[in-house]
Amino acid sequence: MSTPHAASSEKPGVSALHDHAHPSSPFTDFFTNLVHPVAAPLASTFERFHNFKEYYGLVQPGTVEGLTRDVSTTLMSNVFFEGARADLSKVISPNPAFQITHSFQLGQKSNYSVNTIFANASTFLMGQWEPSTGGVNVRANQTWSPSDITKVQAQLSSSPGQTMCQFEHDHIGPHYSLNLKTINPSIADGNGLYFVSLLHSLSSRLALGFETIIQRSSPTEIIPATSYLLKYTSSPDAATKALSLLPPSTPGAAAPQAPFTPSWAATAQLQPSGNIQATYFHKLSDKVDVAVDLQTMFQPASFMGPAKRDALASFGAKYEFRAATFRAQVDSAGKVGMLLEQRFTPAFVFLVGGEIDHAKNSSRFGVGVMIESSTMTPEEMVAAGMIPPQ
Repeated sequence: MSTPHAASSEKPGVSALHDHAHPSSPFTDFFTNLVHPVAAPLASTFERFHNFKEYYGLVQPGTVEGLTRDVSTTLMSNVFFEGARADLSKVISPNPAFQITHSFQLGQKSNYSVNTIFANASTFLMGQWEPSTGGVNVRANQTWSPSDITKVQAQLSSSPGQTMCQFEHDHIGPHYSLNLKTINPSIADGNGLYFVSLLHSLSSRLALGFETIIQRSSPTEIIPATSYLLKYTSSPDAATKALSLLPPSTPGAAAPQAPFTPSWAATAQLQPSGNIQATYFHKLSDKVDVAVDLQTMFQPASFMGPAKRDALASFGAKYEFRAATFRAQVDSAGKVGMLLEQRFTPAFVFLVGGEIDHAKNSSRFGVGVMIESSTMTPEEMVAAGMIPPQ
C-alpha cells in the first residue's frame, strides 16, 4: 500500500528536471500575467478561424498571375505570329535540363535571337540575346520550398527607357497566394513600381483577391491603384475534398500546396479605370478546351480625344490530337483565325496559322518550323521520356 509521500517520491528526478527546464521568477510571472490576457484571445481566435477554413474545405486558389493562364493558353491570339519563323533547338542534357535555341523570324519585323535554358528541380535560368539590337533578357527562378519562390527578371537595351529589372516573390499558402513585386526600384530614393497581390479562397469554389500597384516617381508623389479579383470554379474532386476535410491532427491533412485543376473556371477583374475583364474556361474533355474573354474599354473625354465606350469578346477552342494541336478563334471585332501545330516526328514540328479581319478587310499569315536535335542516343532519349519507346 502506497502512501502519498511514497507516490510523490517515486520519480524525484522528473520534478527537479521540470523545475530546472521552466524556472520561475517574479519577472517571468509578471511577463506571463501581462501577455496572457492579450495573447490567449488572439490565439483562440486564430485557431477557430483555421478550424473554420478546414471545415469548409478551402483549397489553394492559384496565383493572381495565373488567374487567366488557362484562357491565355487556349486562345490563339496569345501564340499567333506573322511571317516566317524557325526555331532550332539543341538539347545538351535532359537532367538537369540544358538547351540552346536559335530563333529566326522574317516578316514586318525580322529578328534573330539565341536562347539558353538551364533548369533542375529548384532552379530555372534563362538567357536571351538579340545581336541585331544588342538586347539581353535574363530570367531566374529559385524555389526555396513548395510555398516560396523568388523570381528575378532583367532586360538590357540600348534604346532609352527599355532597360528594366524586376524582383518578385510568391508565397503559396494552403488557402491563399501572396505576391510581392517591384519594377526598377531605386535604392537611393525608393522610386519605382511596387505590386502587392493576394488571392484567398472563401469557399471550395469561390476566391476573392486584389492587386495594388503603387507608382512612386518622387518622394512626394505616390500614385496607388487597386484592382479587385474574383475566381469561381467547379467543385474540387473527391480526393481534394477528402484531404481538406480531415482534422488538422491527422497525418496528411494539410491542404495541398498546388491548386486543384477545375473542369471550368470563371474570373472577373475590376480595374482602377473602371474597365472589366471577364473570362470563362471549360475543359470539355482531355483533348478539348474552350475559352471566352470579354474586355470592356471605357475612356473618359480628355485632351487625348473624346469619350469611348467599347467592348471586345473573344471565343476560342483548342483541340489536342495525338500528334497535333489545333486552335481556332473568333471575336466580336470580326476577326477569325486558326493555328495548327503538327508534329511529324518528336524532333520536327510544322506550324501554320492565319487570321482574317473582316472589318478592316485585311489578313495575316504565318508559317514556321521547330526542329530539335540532341546529343543523346535514342536509348537515352527514351529513358528521359523525350520520345516514346518503339
